[in-house]
Amino acid sequence: MSGKRDDGGGERGKVSPEARRKQIIVGLVMGIIVGVVISALTTFWYWLPAGIALGLATGAIMKPPAK
Repeated sequence: MSGKRDDGGGERGKVSPEARRKQIIVGLVMGIIVGVVISALTTFWYWLPAGIALGLATGAIMKPPAK
């Protein structure tokens, strides 16, 4: 084992700003949906900000979309 890790660097690993923006937007929409559903099921509306935070985190760590 060489100890090197292939992290997708180089030209292939670069993500365009448009793709990153789309990723964050998809994550936000997903988080809002999750927050609204959990809030409606539990009738505790403080779950909405938690859902939005979950969506932001998911959008930030998601694998970039393929072209």
